[in-house]
Amino acid sequence: MFEEVWDGIFKIEIPLPKNPLKYINSYIVKSKEISLIIDTGLRNELSSSVLANGLRQLEVDLNRSAFFITHMHADHCGLLGELSSDSSTLYFSKEDESFITGSLDWYRFWEQTRLFAEQHGFPRQLSHQAILKHPGYLFSTKDRPKGRVVNVESGYKITVGKYTFECIKTPGHTRGHTCLYEKNNKILFSGDHVLYDITPNISSGYENKNPLGAYLKSLENIEKLDVEVVFPGHRNSFKDLQKRINQLKKHHKDRLDEVVGILEDSPKNAYEVAVLMSWDIDCDRFEDYPVAQKWFAHSEALAHLFWLYEQGKITKFKKDGVYIFEI
Repeated sequence: MFEEVWDGIFKIEIPLPKNPLKYINSYIVKSKEISLIIDTGLRNELSSSVLANGLRQLEVDLNRSAFFITHMHADHCGLLGELSSDSSTLYFSKEDESFITGSLDWYRFWEQTRLFAEQHGFPRQLSHQAILKHPGYLFSTKDRPKGRVVNVESGYKITVGKYTFECIKTPGHTRGHTCLYEKNNKILFSGDHVLYDITPNISSGYENKNPLGAYLKSLENIEKLDVEVVFPGHRNSFKDLQKRINQLKKHHKDRLDEVVGILEDSPKNAYEVAVLMSWDIDCDRFEDYPVAQKWFAHSEALAHLFWLYEQGKITKFKKDGVYIFEI
């Protein structure tokens, strides 16, 4: 149920059924005084059961635990309301707080999210279905987390036993994404900022309209860190951070070149661009993709289009209520 990945630091793999990510890594830093739980998994019965069993085997006392949430996505914070207590300290960014605590107007948010996608070409006949199947809609925090909230900024330090972690804000994947760096042991908890087996999804949406520029800058901000091992939010840990960052930079350069090549043929909306992009999904045609994957593909295509627009490489205009991009 758990694996010790460093001295006194444990990983619990929490399944993500019917999701290409497969599972999320929840990390537990144990000391005699307190345990720090880094990310929690989705708010559903399976995630709750797996995490609870792991914490029980590790003899973690939730009344003497703190929580660090790397970012607001449901697979990282969905169980916070269930696990936290009045004695908990909750660490996360101000930018992601309303999503993590469930304090925003959810109906208005999802309605604005749907309209934003439709204005950028996502088919209206699919948008309601896409929202209803979105993990953020299904599995986000339902119960308000309990305890003391600490909004972290870069440089904020969290001490657990012999470890002192430094918070590093890395916006891009979300506006408030934050990593944890332990300088003395040269370890980095990267959340979804840097993954090894897969590329993080950089998606444009109503709450994060132009994320790619922020993401590329955030990669540069951690590239100089002296890191021996990276513990990511999904899949396997890895050692060569700089090499992986270079691979991610090249990936997005190739994606940007691909989008420009698609637009050279004719002006298109973001959904039409997404249809023509290459995706690592086990389907022969874009039409056969699950609606959730169409949604994420559209959002990622839009992030690259917005970056190109901000750089002055493409322009846009509105036709019949939908934004069209062109060289």
